[in-house]
Amino acid sequence: MSESSRPNEAAHKELYDAGMVYRRKVMGDEYVDNQLAKGVSEFMRPMQELATEGAWGTIWTRPGLELKQRSLIVVALLASQGKQAELTGHIRGAVNNGATEVEIRETLLQTAVYSGMPTGMESFRVAEAALTKLKEEGKLPK
Repeated sequence: MSESSRPNEAAHKELYDAGMVYRRKVMGDEYVDNQLAKGVSEFMRPMQELATEGAWGTIWTRPGLELKQRSLIVVALLASQGKQAELTGHIRGAVNNGATEVEIRETLLQTAVYSGMPTGMESFRVAEAALTKLKEEGKLPK
């Protein structure tokens, strides 16, 4: 079966399109364009589609939590897993969703207590670099 004739193609497209709206809203066009450029191979494309449909189109579009709350949860989860590249992007997303530097710091402190100090120290290094860049870009107060 070719990928263009997979079952429920219309449903996949609907989730993908909704997910792309939220992905761009949270992460910003530049970040998303860069991620999609990395995922244009035939091998990588299905993973980009899954992330956009599953995470962004199914979860981020749900009612019940504000985008800032969702962002802070993701920051905590990525920090606890040591996913540095994704953490950097989602710190930017959290700021885009209205999270303050204090809220990000407090999220990371709580994560460090439950995930371990080495993980916490690394997440703080990643966050500090990301927040410094956001300040330089004028997206956070200095």
